[in-house]
Amino acid sequence: MSLEVRNVSRSFDGKQAVNNISFFAEPGEIIGILGTSGSGKSTVLRAISGLDRGYDGDIAINGNVEKEIQDTTGFIFQEPRLFPWLTVLDNVTFGLKGDKKDKIARAKVYLKNVGLDESGGLYPRQLSGGMAQRVAIARALVTSPEILLLDEPFSALDAFTKMQLQDLLLDVWKEYQSTIVLVTHDIDEAMYLCNRIIILRGQPGELHKEIKIKEPRPRNRASKQLAAYKAEILESLDLNVKTS
Repeated sequence: MSLEVRNVSRSFDGKQAVNNISFFAEPGEIIGILGTSGSGKSTVLRAISGLDRGYDGDIAINGNVEKEIQDTTGFIFQEPRLFPWLTVLDNVTFGLKGDKKDKIARAKVYLKNVGLDESGGLYPRQLSGGMAQRVAIARALVTSPEILLLDEPFSALDAFTKMQLQDLLLDVWKEYQSTIVLVTHDIDEAMYLCNRIIILRGQPGELHKEIKIKEPRPRNRASKQLAAYKAEILESLDLNVKTS
């Protein structure tokens, strides 16, 4: 499913957060939105999701302009946001329509996809941070979204768990070929996951640069090519790059 953001601007209480943002995502593409704090990354993502409709400009999904929340769009937040009184299985099926037996069978498929097929009866308090985020991924995927939006979903996790879930996300993407838009402040994460990176700068945030990551998958996190991309991104953000 294609996505096009056209001249999107957003203000809060008279203060502009983002200004004239435009970019597109081809069906099945992974787009990263990268920038420093306050540049409006999450503001843009909330506009795409339909959670925030107070923006100017247009957002088109498969050519259709619509400000409402779409059934074809899934959202994964920074925190898992699980219901503590529900089991893992019930969290994943929550909000699904249809026959209960079918909903459970469907949820089990997605829990297996994220490596939690034996954890359906657990409660959120019994999960590690990484496990809880896996549940959040399964919950977002169970509706079969054609566009998946992620707002710094791994930022609270330790480095090892973060890398595991990045690989899991790529496995899920290969399986379902959803179009993904990922907001992150982690340059390495953006380079490892994304086809293209949209760099926002300033307050209000404006589109500063777009970088296409041509490194084929699976990518080597330590490759010289990714190191060159990282230097370009750091320079684009006016961050000091030390060379030996």
